[in-house]
Amino acid sequence: MSQKLANSIYFFISLILIGLFLTGCNGDADEVSNNNSLDNAISDSSNDSDLTQANDQNSYNEGEGEDEEITSDNTEETTSKETTETNPLSKYSSEEIEYARVWLQYGPNQEIDELNARHIPSGTPLNHDDETSATYPEDVIQLAGSRLVDGSVTYSGNGDGTINVYNVPLRWDGTNPAGEEFYTDIIQNTTLLAVDTGDDEQIIRLIKKLNIE
Repeated sequence: MSQKLANSIYFFISLILIGLFLTGCNGDADEVSNNNSLDNAISDSSNDSDLTQANDQNSYNEGEGEDEEITSDNTEETTSKETTETNPLSKYSSEEIEYARVWLQYGPNQEIDELNARHIPSGTPLNHDDETSATYPEDVIQLAGSRLVDGSVTYSGNGDGTINVYNVPLRWDGTNPAGEEFYTDIIQNTTLLAVDTGDDEQIIRLIKKLNIE
């Protein structure tokens, strides 16, 4: 075999080997590319699944929260309704109930057209028409009907179901000046009285006639 022929054969074999090597490299690259594509597809699918589950959980939580809110509203409404049915005085204020109870028990005339409640602050003279009049040492409430014949009740509350009643008229008709000692005696000799709960129907009847000044 000549040297030229041997070189040609060697060159041809080298080309074949190089070709096979390049083909193998391309195959590996394609495999890596395919694997990466598969991994990306799996990752995307997993992310979509996680997002879907998160959205489903949020929707469930929102729905559950709405259900709890509706249930809470219904419970409060039911409780309020039951309270009103079991306690007919629950819709009235403590002041309204107190005034009606005091008058029901100590008001001179129960057949009144209206019940007027006036707040008299501490320091107010017992008798505005008498310059010798002493002043109230505390805030008091004066309850009265629309007529003088209905009488009045002037008192201060103790916050424990009792009241201090002042023996003062709705209108002063005595001789003035009566003297400071006269009024001081009234202040120092109030009457301590207990206030009963009374009958609910009668309390409501008086509350409906109540005017608070």
